[in-house]
Amino acid sequence: MTDRGSTAPTLAMEASARRARRVVLLAAALLVMIAVLGVVLVLRFVAAERARDLVGWQVRLGIVADSRAAAIDEWIEQGFTVARELAENPTVQLYLTELQLAGGDPARVTDGDAQIGYLRNLATATAEREGFVGRAAASQVPANLPRIATAGIGILDPNRRAVAASPSLLPLDAAAEAALAARRPGDGTLIDLYLDAEGQPAIGFAWPVRPVQAAANAREEFGLVIAVRPAAPGLARRLQQPGATEKTAETLLVRRKGETVEYLSTLADGTPATRRALALDTPNLAAAFALAHPGGFTEGTDYAGKPVLAVSRPLKSAPWTLVRKVDASEALAETERRRRTLLAVLLGAIAFAAIVVVAVWRHGTSTRAAAAATRFHDMADRFERLFGFMRTVTDAQPTAIAAVAPDGRYTFANAQAAAGTGITPDEMLGKTLAQVIGPVRARTLEERNREARDLQVRLMETETVEEAGQQRILKTEHLPLPDSGEYVRGVLMVTEDITDLMNERARRERTLRQLVATLVALVDRRDPYSANHSARVAEVARAIAAEMGLQPVEVETVEIAASVMNLGKIAVPADLLTRHGTLSEDEMRQVRESILASADLLTGIEFDGPVVDTLRQMQEHWDGSGTPQGLKGDAILPMARIVSVANAFVGMASARAWRPGLTPDQAADALLKDAGRRFDRATVAALLNVLENRGGREKWARFGEPPRSGNGAA
Repeated sequence: MTDRGSTAPTLAMEASARRARRVVLLAAALLVMIAVLGVVLVLRFVAAERARDLVGWQVRLGIVADSRAAAIDEWIEQGFTVARELAENPTVQLYLTELQLAGGDPARVTDGDAQIGYLRNLATATAEREGFVGRAAASQVPANLPRIATAGIGILDPNRRAVAASPSLLPLDAAAEAALAARRPGDGTLIDLYLDAEGQPAIGFAWPVRPVQAAANAREEFGLVIAVRPAAPGLARRLQQPGATEKTAETLLVRRKGETVEYLSTLADGTPATRRALALDTPNLAAAFALAHPGGFTEGTDYAGKPVLAVSRPLKSAPWTLVRKVDASEALAETERRRRTLLAVLLGAIAFAAIVVVAVWRHGTSTRAAAAATRFHDMADRFERLFGFMRTVTDAQPTAIAAVAPDGRYTFANAQAAAGTGITPDEMLGKTLAQVIGPVRARTLEERNREARDLQVRLMETETVEEAGQQRILKTEHLPLPDSGEYVRGVLMVTEDITDLMNERARRERTLRQLVATLVALVDRRDPYSANHSARVAEVARAIAAEMGLQPVEVETVEIAASVMNLGKIAVPADLLTRHGTLSEDEMRQVRESILASADLLTGIEFDGPVVDTLRQMQEHWDGSGTPQGLKGDAILPMARIVSVANAFVGMASARAWRPGLTPDQAADALLKDAGRRFDRATVAALLNVLENRGGREKWARFGEPPRSGNGAA
């Protein structure tokens, strides 16, 4: 009896201890799940903050890069201007023309010595005034001997023999000779950055001297003007950004040299210009990325191996790429601080909870069931507080965050996830997606969750839902969670309302189109006899594109390109646009090239479709006889073919002050005669079908109405 009586309490205590251990193990599993969820949420929050910081730095560095690239381009263009103005000097042209007629013999030129002396003084004065002077020459070189431009200005005959030069012009460097040898006759050329005889970087500009009274587009030349100056001082000044506050920011110039990246500017570590080159395949090299993706943004390493953020910009006037960089440690210091703080808080909470679990486990082995129950209750309270802490962290986020088990039931939800459901986050736990958000939307989310779990990949989707009578756009990311006890292969869903973002994007697009329309209207006012021309071409081009079954983005590209095609006329003199008489060939060229000027003005603006390329190819002909590239057939973009046909149709069908417009049928017949030569037959056929079967004839007959007085609008 004694043994039996003593055994019963022991068995009861052992059963109580086993129950305590089970509760502790369950609590430990819950702690692990909460820890995993907490780490995921913290890392995700930090990643989102870092992504926002990267976008901000991309914009910040890009503004500086655009400014410095413009300054470098302006500096190079100034060098070309000096060479061109001297080459177009009547005295220079006259002397070299006489020298050419004299068979290259200076002795047969009238007052040859006096003219050479004047030209030498002109070159010297221009070099000193424009900064084309360098270190003094070791010796004076006679002007009629061949020489290489290191610093100064020289005038050469067709055989590249010096006619006259400033005193500091030294014998030609091999790099300069190679640049001149590769130059196409009649073209100016850049003598790219090289090291002169003293090992200092220099840059040169060459411009052809054309005969007196030569046509503007003539390629014949009677000589050459070379202007060479030291490069380092000018580049260094223009690479400095006034007011920059970043301690580690630096602006560099790089170019590709064989299979290496060559640094053209003086580096912050004191390395002189052109004295450092790194292999293009150097892992994660920011400068190599810049050469491969001019205009891009990257996280990489600089020439010293430091992690940096960098943007790049291509130069228009030289085969260089500008790089603006800042050390990642400086740029992302605040993000790193937030990450460390959040992880420290989270790990502290987890450590505290772990201590609690261990303490409860140790007390759970006690033989006193009542004391163990009390401690279990205390442990549950602590877990509840920890769960509340995690809820507070997630509720502070602007996004809806929820964890879903494989059976579609909620295992976690923050306040944003419960918003609009009519229940609290706690009431959501254990319910299915269909019970909380409805079967229709739940079906889509469950399919995405299943795919994310099976493939173990992060998925994202965008959907439009109706809330309180309003259409909202939601972006949901599905993140597979690691296996954790009962929450095996669960999925974390993070939903963000991007309605305002999408509306703002649409508003910006509308603003851009309104601005373009305003600019086009301004240009049309300068050309009163073709006002509304762009709008009409856009209308006709859109109808043709739709008839040909183009994709929506291609139809939009056609309409935008047609709307902005006349922006370049802002640079055409107003009297030329309004003149009634016959235009000269040069004047006609100005008008034709206004479309290319429109493309240049819009270069760099991001459109959904190839608007700029469409403008550049508008004047290409189907048979290859067009300009500027002589493209032929299918090599011409379909959008460019459409706008070209629409432009020609509107031009013929529109009335002008000096002539009536053709009827739509007459204009179409004229286009048909040029089909297969100037225009694409399929495009012309589509226009004919619009006229015949889509009401185009009646709708566009108004083009032939005479312009109203005042502004010329029809």
